[in-house]
Amino acid sequence: MKGEIRCGYATNVGCLRDHNEDAYSVEPELGLWVVADGMGGHEGGEIASEITITTVSQAIRAGRTLKEAFAEAHAAVKDAGASGVGKTGMGSTVVALRINDNDYEIAWVGDSRIYLWDGKEFRQISHDHSYVQLLVDNQLIEKNDVRSHPMKHIVNQAIGNCANDDVDVDTLAGRLVEGCRFLLCSDGLSDELTDEEIASVICSKAMVQEAVDRLIDMALDSGGSDNITAMVVELAG
Repeated sequence: MKGEIRCGYATNVGCLRDHNEDAYSVEPELGLWVVADGMGGHEGGEIASEITITTVSQAIRAGRTLKEAFAEAHAAVKDAGASGVGKTGMGSTVVALRINDNDYEIAWVGDSRIYLWDGKEFRQISHDHSYVQLLVDNQLIEKNDVRSHPMKHIVNQAIGNCANDDVDVDTLAGRLVEGCRFLLCSDGLSDELTDEEIASVICSKAMVQEAVDRLIDMALDSGGSDNITAMVVELAG
């Protein structure tokens, strides 16, 4: 693979919350980058997201696929809640990127997102597991209505937080192009900024850490109603 992989990342509690339930993992030696957004409040969400990223990393080290790693994280969070670690019913959304030579794979559960700038087009390449996304898919509301919808935070899938033993994991694979950039983020970023606002930063010539810091500042300026985590992974040309 030609080019160097660069990464910038940061998390922020936001303007209204008093604790951070987001977590992230940066492991270039594994070709792995992960963002998780916990749910469950104090001693719940932050534990669920930490278990999620830790379990995913361990599973990848053991040779598992992303889908298998997410399944192990789902079981680990459910088991933790049932055994009194954290809270029963706690959960986490999660999005992960793996890079192997000239190929990439992403996987996600919930509404944490991953965007791709390939040098020509900027687009969201994950597809939210959320109630409002179902409304959009069924043409009951417009995409522009999502950010203001009162039920925008309801997710249909989450690691650890469902009655089923299994969790539905979506994946997508593709080929890398030099100069491409991936943005992984929790909904604390995507709820505050439009895709156009995000693209204005990701598609700019800003260095990866500068881009991350700028996006978080913009989300805070827009209200910062939730925890905010952003990670930019770039294949430098």
